[in-house]
Amino acid sequence: MAISHIQAGLLALSLAPLTVLAEIEFSSTLQQELAVNIASGAGESVQKFESVFEPEWFTPLGDNLDMTLIARARFDAWDELGYEGERLDTSGPANGPLYEGDHADVEVREWFFDTEIAGSYWRLGKQQVVWGQADGLKVLDVVNPQSYREFILDDFADSRIPLWLVNAEIPLGEDDSLQLLWIPDLTYHDFANQGSVYAMTSPLLVPQPVEGLVFEGISEHKPNSTFADSDVGLRYASFTQGWDLTLNYLYHYQDSPVFYHQVSLDAVSIRAEYERNHLLGATASKAFGDFTLRTEVGYSSDSYHLLEQSSARFVEDQGIHRSADLSSVIGLDWQGLQDTMVSVQWFQSYLFDHKRDLVRPQQNHIFSMLYRQTFLNETWELEFLGLYGEDQGDTSMQAKLSHMWESNIQVWVAVDTFAGDRESLFGQFDQADRMLVGVEWGF
Repeated sequence: MAISHIQAGLLALSLAPLTVLAEIEFSSTLQQELAVNIASGAGESVQKFESVFEPEWFTPLGDNLDMTLIARARFDAWDELGYEGERLDTSGPANGPLYEGDHADVEVREWFFDTEIAGSYWRLGKQQVVWGQADGLKVLDVVNPQSYREFILDDFADSRIPLWLVNAEIPLGEDDSLQLLWIPDLTYHDFANQGSVYAMTSPLLVPQPVEGLVFEGISEHKPNSTFADSDVGLRYASFTQGWDLTLNYLYHYQDSPVFYHQVSLDAVSIRAEYERNHLLGATASKAFGDFTLRTEVGYSSDSYHLLEQSSARFVEDQGIHRSADLSSVIGLDWQGLQDTMVSVQWFQSYLFDHKRDLVRPQQNHIFSMLYRQTFLNETWELEFLGLYGEDQGDTSMQAKLSHMWESNIQVWVAVDTFAGDRESLFGQFDQADRMLVGVEWGF
């Protein structure tokens, strides 16, 4: 029996959801990791016994529209790293976990749509944007805020906090492109809970008790206008004579709050406030035989730093000094041996307006070395990352040996250690040295 055009149209419409359902691609990972504290004299022996389930769905919604959805559920039998607890509320109105308890959280990790419009490529939704290529620390990779629940020990892909944003890339000829970002998401760095293993304690980063004054607490003042307080970014990328080059600009609220001190006769309170900044930057990289030279530089119009409490202007300036900052990293990668890569980096930060009563020095230097080797047909991988802070003499070292047991099962053992003065960046976690064992199953 023949059917009419209208009937055919209704039939196609009714079958469309089934067609989309049939084209959904599903994948996921299930990870289990145990971390045990190995520092002498440390308290609790187990840092975490954590399960992480991360499902991902991909589906085409039309000829020119795709959707990707990534979720994450975490459960930790211990609560030494903390989920709920005393910390700043840094999530924007549309961000943050769907559920958070003492031992678990559930969140929409990323959810974005990809499309092409008039030769330009658009990604709309909750996502990560990566600028720069530095290992261990960041210079320009600051579009997304970061979770410091485990300080800087997590991979950047896991510790970045995805944001709701508009990301457009416009090709400009064969080798050039322009990226435009509009970020209305008012979400900032998520720091470890007070009292947890990786809670910040260094005077370089957080206020210290003021002798003789009663501490009356901390209040947080966040931007609250989705449009007026949006961040915007531009990146021009070019490939010229073997060089990968970018020019970057980001007008944004810095993701770390500024801790203003309000001092009365016998008490002090702290107002945590987020401040605007213009970030101008550039990157360059080029391969020279077995070597690759990489560099990043970023100029921040405003950075904020804590004053010594003994400073004569501590009360007048509310414990804070503002200065422009120039940060950079130079890296050299060598791949002269089969299945082996060695990378060294030099990070530096320079304050243009430095005062003697600042907690941090005018120049700050950190050196790093990354060693990575695969063997036995790439079924085994050994990786070592060391960071050394020249100014405070502190170190962070991460070593990991991993094995692809099956094509979809990876197991590993790792050691993370810190050393240095308790007031330094890495030394503040001198009692947080740990050994880890883990397994990840992909399906």
